[in-house]
Amino acid sequence: MAKRTWIQAVGLAAAAATAGAVLVIAPASAAGGVGAAFSKGSDWGSGWEGKYTISNNSGSSLPSWTVEFDLPAGHSIASLWDGSYSVSGQHVTVKNTWNGNLSHGGSTSFGFNVKYSGGYVAPANCKINGGSCDPGGGGPTTTQTTTTTTTTSPTTTTTNPPLPGGRGAPYLYMGWGSPPNPQTVMNATGIKWFTMAFILSSGGCNPAWDGSRPLQGGVDANAIAQIKAAGGQIVPSFGGWSGNKLGPNCSTPEALAGAYQKVIDAYALKAIDIDIENTDEFENAVVQDRVLNALKIVKANNPGIQTILTFGTTTSGPNSWGNRLIDQSKALNAGIDVYTIMPFDFGGGADMYGNTIRAANGLRDKLKSTFGWNDATAYSHLGISGMNGLSDQRELTSLDTWTRITDWSKTNKIARLAFWSTNRDRGCPNGGVAENCSGIAQNDWDFTRITAAF
Repeated sequence: MAKRTWIQAVGLAAAAATAGAVLVIAPASAAGGVGAAFSKGSDWGSGWEGKYTISNNSGSSLPSWTVEFDLPAGHSIASLWDGSYSVSGQHVTVKNTWNGNLSHGGSTSFGFNVKYSGGYVAPANCKINGGSCDPGGGGPTTTQTTTTTTTTSPTTTTTNPPLPGGRGAPYLYMGWGSPPNPQTVMNATGIKWFTMAFILSSGGCNPAWDGSRPLQGGVDANAIAQIKAAGGQIVPSFGGWSGNKLGPNCSTPEALAGAYQKVIDAYALKAIDIDIENTDEFENAVVQDRVLNALKIVKANNPGIQTILTFGTTTSGPNSWGNRLIDQSKALNAGIDVYTIMPFDFGGGADMYGNTIRAANGLRDKLKSTFGWNDATAYSHLGISGMNGLSDQRELTSLDTWTRITDWSKTNKIARLAFWSTNRDRGCPNGGVAENCSGIAQNDWDFTRITAAF
């Protein structure tokens, strides 16, 4: 987050999460066609994450799809995203929601978490539109009738739909500030998404949590496994104010995209956040362009993923570097989904609600002028990431102020709402600017609870 001065502490602990990335794909039965390929992600001992990727190489458009498969005994769906589903015994039927209508050469996916007892066994008997899931085996493009839809992903005017499970994703930092157990916070507040901080360089173009903790086998991977086991998801945040960033260390957009991809693959991600700050990344034209071109590559290689840029702001909207970042994202055709401002550390501004809304509307107007969007479309690409309680400069965002900001965000249907941070979402009246509390009187997780309603 902007102008952070806190130390990013390092700590390692054993984790229960492991990642597979084992593809189970039958041989192609034809040179091209409609197919659905299964891949297994994380496994935390009592559950695992899976994904089906639907591809259309039939030579014509695919207006809709239905994928069916059987889970083994002792396995059951805990949650599913990017589709609607019904279950009959061990038989699961999934239909497209926002992600149907694939053009020739197009692909999309849906993901799910499974609870299980005993050893892991892969799904079986996959069918797409009534035919084999092998490429070329897809049946008619009409979908089957299903019952009891339990999960859907809403459609919006953004390039991609909002994050499934909710667009509110407060920051959680496992290397600092007495990090809470994420499942405790989820159970108390209903929050489903966290923005996990921070992915940095561990030397050269190699990603690691805080530049030191591994992607797998540490406290961060353990927290992510806990979040997913509870039906949630995470957005990793690359960068931040301090530390050794990947943007300056990766020499080309291709190398930087490869670093991002390592993290995407490690956790089967649906979205990534690039928190671009300070003079090494934000106020650096070469690195700005490298980040944008890398995100363009990520979009091409991961259909459906959401890319988020987070950066500082003035009380009236983006500064010159923010304006450049937005202009260049269009010039380079980067396909950024969400532009998120951090409306705090203004220099002691007293009216944090008014300053936040003015800054957000300044970003709205910049997006309108750059992309030719109307108000509604601009808001659907806009995010706010505040600071709960006292900011570094002792600006006060009270619970009432954050409620008003959240209500405004819901009314205007913005794309994203976050705050720094869940670690600080605990009371300490007159506590000052602290890493493990907000500096004000509050109950534990009050700001998270408000954000979960967004």
